[in-house]
Amino acid sequence: MRQEIRLDWQLGHSAAAGERPVKSVPALVPGAVQLDWARAHDWPSHVQADNYKMYAWMEDVHWTYSATFDRPVSTGEGRVFFVCGGVDYAFIVRFNDEIVHEQEGMFRAFEIDLGDMPAGDNRLEVVVFPTPKRPGAPVGRQQADQSCKPACSYGWDWHPRLIPLGIWQDAYLEIRRDAYICDAELSYELNGTLDSVAMSVAVTLGGGTAGAVAWTLLDPDGICVAECRGQADKDSLLFTKCLSHPALWWPNGHGDPVLYVSVVSLYAPDGRLLDQKKARCGFRTVALVVYEGGWEEDSLEFPKPCNPPPLTLEVNGRKIFAKGSNFLCPDIFPGAVTAATYKELAALAKDAHMNLLRVWGGSTAIKECFYDFCDEMGLLVWQEFPLACNDYAGSAHYLKLLDAESRAIIKRLRPHPCIAMWCGGNELFNHWSRMTEQSPALRMLDRNCFELDRSRPFIKTSPVMGMAHGYYLFRYPDGAELHQMMPRARYLAYTEFGCAGPSPAEYLKTFIPEDELYPPGPGGAWEEHHAFNAWEAEGTWLDLGMIIDYFGQPETLEDMVRYGEILQCEGYKCIYEEARRQKPRCSMALNWCYNEPWPSAAGNSLINWPAIAKPALKSIARSCRPLLASVRVVKFRWNSGELFNPELWILNDSPAALPAGTVRVYLNIGAGQHEIFRWEHPPAEANTNIAGPRLAYTLPEAQGELMTLRLWVEGRPDMDSEYLLLMGKEKRNGL
Repeated sequence: MRQEIRLDWQLGHSAAAGERPVKSVPALVPGAVQLDWARAHDWPSHVQADNYKMYAWMEDVHWTYSATFDRPVSTGEGRVFFVCGGVDYAFIVRFNDEIVHEQEGMFRAFEIDLGDMPAGDNRLEVVVFPTPKRPGAPVGRQQADQSCKPACSYGWDWHPRLIPLGIWQDAYLEIRRDAYICDAELSYELNGTLDSVAMSVAVTLGGGTAGAVAWTLLDPDGICVAECRGQADKDSLLFTKCLSHPALWWPNGHGDPVLYVSVVSLYAPDGRLLDQKKARCGFRTVALVVYEGGWEEDSLEFPKPCNPPPLTLEVNGRKIFAKGSNFLCPDIFPGAVTAATYKELAALAKDAHMNLLRVWGGSTAIKECFYDFCDEMGLLVWQEFPLACNDYAGSAHYLKLLDAESRAIIKRLRPHPCIAMWCGGNELFNHWSRMTEQSPALRMLDRNCFELDRSRPFIKTSPVMGMAHGYYLFRYPDGAELHQMMPRARYLAYTEFGCAGPSPAEYLKTFIPEDELYPPGPGGAWEEHHAFNAWEAEGTWLDLGMIIDYFGQPETLEDMVRYGEILQCEGYKCIYEEARRQKPRCSMALNWCYNEPWPSAAGNSLINWPAIAKPALKSIARSCRPLLASVRVVKFRWNSGELFNPELWILNDSPAALPAGTVRVYLNIGAGQHEIFRWEHPPAEANTNIAGPRLAYTLPEAQGELMTLRLWVEGRPDMDSEYLLLMGKEKRNGL
C-alpha cells in the first residue's frame, strides 16, 4: 500500500548554506554528520582517550546531505513524499535547487509532497545549520538556553562537549496512493470502576477519492472486540465505541501490561484496500495524588502552611511506589542508537524490578521504539521537555519554538500507555537556573499539556516542593555516610540521588591508554572520562582518598575497582531501601543515573555505555524486589566491641498480602557465622511495610574484615537479603 524508497546519501560541509560542499562522503541515515565524516576519513573512535576533541570544529560549519534519484516508477495512481522523522537541529530542505521546507527544532517530524518531478536525476538536499549558541553566553550549557537542543551535548560532568548534528531519525521517499490516511489516533476514558472504556478514533484523510473507512480493535489474542465503519466522503471522521470489561495495562510488578491493537483501514469504492494504519494501545488511568495521611498532616496553630503536594503515582486506582532511575540518551549521537540497544536497556530495567524511568530534560532525544518497549514491559515513563539547569528566558523566538516542539512531543508520545507524567525540565527552580512557576516557558508547557493531554499529570520541574536531588557520593563532605544521612531525610520523593563508583577494570582498559591505566590521577584519559574534576561540588567521581581510608592503598587497578564497587553497591542498597522504608510518605526512589552516553571511568550510572550492566544494577535489583527482608544500618564501618544495632523490616510494594513468617539474622565475620536474632514477623497487607525490632549484638574481636549481614526468610528464599559492612580501620587483607 505504501512503498518506501531508501536513498543513498552523500555528506559534505561548507562555510555557508548557499555554498555546496567541495568534498562529499557517504552518509548513514539516521546518524550524525560527525560519525559519517570520521568514518570516511578513518579517524580513531571518539570514545578513546580524548579523541572527541578532534570533532570540535564540526559544530560551526554547514553540513549538506544530498541524494539524487530518478522519478520512482509505480503501478497505478500514486504520489511521492519525502518523509523525515527529525533533523538535528536547524535546517532547510531543497528539492531540485528550490527550498521546499525550513525548520528549527529536532523534535518535529515532517513530510513534503514532491509533486510532479522530471524523469532522470532529481536532487534532494538537507542543509543543516551550525550548532545554536546564544550570543554572549559562556561556553557550556548556557549556550543552549534559547534553543530546544538537549543541553548535555554542550558539556556535563558525564558528557564531553561533542554536539551532534544531522538527520537523526528515519528519512526516506514514500510512494502513496492518491487517497491515503494522514493520521489515526485512538483516545479513551475509563469509567470510575474501570470496567468500561469509552473510545474515540479520530481519522484524517488526504489525497483523492476513497470509498470507506473501517476501524477495528483487536485484543491481545488478535480477536476483534470492537469495530466501526463509515464513508470516506470528507477529510476527517470520528468513530466512537464503548468496550466493557477491558483488560488493563499495569506497570511492572503490579500486573500484565496488556496491549490492544487499533487498526484503521481505507478502502476504494470498489473495495480495494488503499491504506492502513496500526497502533497499539493500553487502557489505564494515571494520577499524582497526596500520600495516605497527607491531608491530615496539619499544623496545630496559625499561620498554617499548605499540606504536602501530590507526588504519589496512582495507576488504575492503586498507589504505586516508583522504583527506577533517570534515563539518558544511550549515545552522544541519538541517531546512532539502535532498537536493539533500547530494547536491552528496557529489559535490564524490567529485570531489576524498576517500574519508572525518568527521561531527563537535558538528554531528551529518544527514539520512538524506546517507548514501544516500555509499553511492552510495563515501564512507566516520566517524560521531560528539553530544558535543564538553565534559565530559559521567554524571548518571543524561544517561546514560539518551544511551543511548536513541545506540542509535537506531546502528540507523538501521548498514545503510549507507558507515559505516566509530563515535566517541564530538570532543576529549573534551583539557584543555578532561577526559573519560577511564573516563568513564561513553564506556564506555556503547562497549558500545552492540559490542552493536548489533560488526563496525565504535569509538574513544572524536578525537584519541586517535597522532592529532593542528591547526594551523589557514598560519603558527605563532613564525613557522614549514606547509612547515617538517609534515615534523617524526610522527603516525599527522591528523584535524583547517586553513589559514584569506578567502571569495571576490563571496561576501563577499552578506552584508557595502557600507560595511563594505573594508578589513576587527574589529567589525561581518566579526567576526560569524568573520574577527576568532573562534578563541580567535589571535583571528582572517583574518590581515591575515601577508598584508601576504608580499604587501604589498592595495589592494582582490579583492587581499586573492587573497593569502589563495594561502596557503590552498598550505598545504592541503602538509599533505595531507606526510601522504601519511608513509604507511604515517600513515594519515589530514582537514582542518578541509569545509563551513560559514552564510556565513563567513574560515575553514578548503573549501566556502562552502550548497555553493559555494572555490579550496582544487580544490587539495586535485589533492593527493588516487590517483597524482601531489609535492615536499616546506622553506618558502614564498625569496630570490635561496638554494639551492633540494625533495625529489621519487611518491605512490601506488591499488590499481594504477605502471611506471617520467620526471619533469621546471621552475621558472617571471616570464617565464622553467628546467628544473632530470630524474628517472627506478623502478616503484611498488600503494598504495606512492617517495621520490626532493633537488634543489640556486641561485635566480636576482628580487624580488617568485611562482614556480611544476612537475612534468611524461612520458606521464602526470594526474600533473602545480605549486606556488606566493614570491620576496623587498619589496612584490609584479602578483601
